[in-house]
Amino acid sequence: MKPAVFLDRDGTLLEEAGYLDRLERLAFFPFGIDAVRLLNRGGYSVVIITNQSGVGRGMYDEEFVLRAHQVVDERVRAGGGRIDGYYYCPHHPEAEVEKFRKDCDCRKPGPGMLRQAAADLGLDLSRSFTVGDKWTDVQAGVTPGARGILVRTGYGRTSEAGRRPVEPVAIADDLIAATAWILRNGR
Repeated sequence: MKPAVFLDRDGTLLEEAGYLDRLERLAFFPFGIDAVRLLNRGGYSVVIITNQSGVGRGMYDEEFVLRAHQVVDERVRAGGGRIDGYYYCPHHPEAEVEKFRKDCDCRKPGPGMLRQAAADLGLDLSRSFTVGDKWTDVQAGVTPGARGILVRTGYGRTSEAGRRPVEPVAIADDLIAATAWILRNGR
């Protein structure tokens, strides 16, 4: 089984756009594609895990999420990187769209997306990391046994100043700094 780095999408790999509802608002951090490529070369599967309650809130549909992931994938591949899987949660307990109104295990901080990816892709969670700009991202990984890193991009600085529901193995300025930490300390 292979180790992985589970990346939050918005605020970690991509610049935070609130609810990303148009492709022209999709913008990578300058170092995002480089980080994915370095993680791949370091022997890690890279998996996107993202809460997408905008689907449940009726702000955009699942087809838009899939199209956005297709664009991300195309750009990462053009930069020499590879994302091995995309997992998203469209649910929210107060969703406007009834079929998405529920409490679920896949919505971060729940570990459902990581567990599903591990089963689908043959990943070893105990040798893996989650990287995100919110404590829910870190907790989603720590709960099933991965190690979590908080980045200060997106909502990260605000998250860092707040209550810590879990202890990260590191806090990094951005994804490239988190990637360097993983490659130095991960094995």
